[in-house]
Amino acid sequence: MSERPTGLTRRNALLVGAGAAATLVISPLTASEAAAQDERHGISGFGDLKYPAEFKQFDYANPDSPKGGLFSQIGSTRQFNQNFLTFNSLNSYILKGDAALGMELTFASLMKRAGDEPDAMYGLAARAVRISADGLTYRFLMRPEATFHDGSRMTAPDVVFSLNILKEKGHPIITQHMRDVSGVEAADDATVVVRFAAGRGRDVPLFVASLPIFSRAYYAKRAFDETTLEPPLGSGPYKVGKFEVGRFIEYERVKDWWGADLPVSVGHNNFDTLRYEFYRDRDVAFEGFAGRNYLFREEFTSRIWATRYNFPAIKDGRVKRDVLPDDTPSGAQGWFFNTRREKFKNRLLREALILAFDFEWTNKSIMYGSYDRTHSVFQNSNMMAVGLPGADELALLEPFRGTVPDEVFGEPFVPPVTDGSGQDRNLLRQASALLQKAGFPIKDGRRVMPNGERISIEFLIEDPSFQPHHMPYIKNLGTLGVDANLRIVDPAQLRRRMDDFDFDVVVQRFGFSSIPGDSLRSYFSSQAAALKGSQNLAGMADPVIDALIDKVIAAATRPALVSACKALDRVIRAGRYWVPHWYKASHWIAYWDVFGRPATKPRYARGIPETWWYDANKAQRGPQLRGP
Repeated sequence: MSERPTGLTRRNALLVGAGAAATLVISPLTASEAAAQDERHGISGFGDLKYPAEFKQFDYANPDSPKGGLFSQIGSTRQFNQNFLTFNSLNSYILKGDAALGMELTFASLMKRAGDEPDAMYGLAARAVRISADGLTYRFLMRPEATFHDGSRMTAPDVVFSLNILKEKGHPIITQHMRDVSGVEAADDATVVVRFAAGRGRDVPLFVASLPIFSRAYYAKRAFDETTLEPPLGSGPYKVGKFEVGRFIEYERVKDWWGADLPVSVGHNNFDTLRYEFYRDRDVAFEGFAGRNYLFREEFTSRIWATRYNFPAIKDGRVKRDVLPDDTPSGAQGWFFNTRREKFKNRLLREALILAFDFEWTNKSIMYGSYDRTHSVFQNSNMMAVGLPGADELALLEPFRGTVPDEVFGEPFVPPVTDGSGQDRNLLRQASALLQKAGFPIKDGRRVMPNGERISIEFLIEDPSFQPHHMPYIKNLGTLGVDANLRIVDPAQLRRRMDDFDFDVVVQRFGFSSIPGDSLRSYFSSQAAALKGSQNLAGMADPVIDALIDKVIAAATRPALVSACKALDRVIRAGRYWVPHWYKASHWIAYWDVFGRPATKPRYARGIPETWWYDANKAQRGPQLRGP
């Protein structure tokens, strides 16, 4: 596990957007004219779009980028049941199994997100959309040229089948996001009608527009909700090529893909082959990169970034390094307590455990001072609570005065700065006093619960490279009389135990888009706390949090959204649900110098490998890539 360990993603694969735009007010026209003007080429949370209806390409894409060559990497984002370290299935939209990274490349969706806007999406399989005045009915108009990889036409009934099967049998993250989808129907072969429940999250329509479109005919003969190694019939720019279970998978570019010339695709999908390598150990994976077993690496371990990029190919320029800015909200990373377990239900105990972590020592001694401390679930964004609450925040919080900690109405909780010694005695004394106050005394040299049972904590990880970050913390917990240990399990077992909430403490990292909405429920709501496979690992089940999530979803303007997120942030931080880790607002990347890339990076994404291309001239300077 890296210093950006896996929660949903290392870089957050699901930065879900927002909901419906407001309908334009127009003067009376003929029915045909009104229908034409009501058609929209894109959607966003508050109706604002950067690109006009006749745009030719995204600004950050190079329309002259050549096609061909290979891009190989260790994946840095995952979706739903995908696993960074292994795979045993090609079905990545259900709870069962560990799916291969990159399977989303094989499917088209109704719309595609722009990487230089906070949440805007533009037509892919849908050429346009019509939105009702109340924002509860979306009519997606299908492109007649959209097809599946076997040449069969993609129609509205295929979309209806896909959305219904995902809502019924999809991964719990999907089913939860779709709870406000009240109905889907095909008005005809070219028109998909999606109806939403009143009060739906602003990001729900965008989530629906991003979901894969399956072939109804293909799944008429196959069970959707089973793991499989049969490559599914897709409709996207790539299809499954060669693979070896748990070791690598390749995706081959569909040379005659129907969507290649659309504005959202120009300058994208340039490589003939995209290959994902899987390693169980990050150190071994680095050696694979240095040996040119794969071509691109995003580095998540400061020790490796600071000390090991000195191999010959770096020195002679065949391997390049770069630091790319990351303007997306960094979100939260930390050790999350499973509050479903009795020993973690006490807030004072959780605060005492937070005080025992010496971030300053860890950052200096293990991570080469590369990181800043995480405080907020909306870190690195304007949605993060800072200072005293403003008038808008107070208006949202006042109804809950007396039911939330008093600190919610003051400065938000910030973990204390330690003396950097590794064992800050002052903070450890404070932690011990909190435990004593909470009813967890020392008995025979060990900390016990009110019933006399010893407090024991098991930390669960999948990658030994994250062990050095745990051990000093576990030592400090021992100083407090708390029995703690670290267990390293294989990736499949970790995934199952997290899905079943069968753990004491695990590392989680998550982030949100610049306009979060219904996606917050999956991480923080009472409903998600009881839903196996959800992202609410801490088991937060607080009606105040639920109510504030509703406020975020109902916000009518961006400023109102920001205020509601800040209020929510204050309450979550007051709950002491996690030991905050660290973040950095940048991407560390390294790559063999065989690529070209656009002059401009999309602000809210890496754009890698989507907008990069293979440069044959550069490739001639180095040895050939080793085969599998």
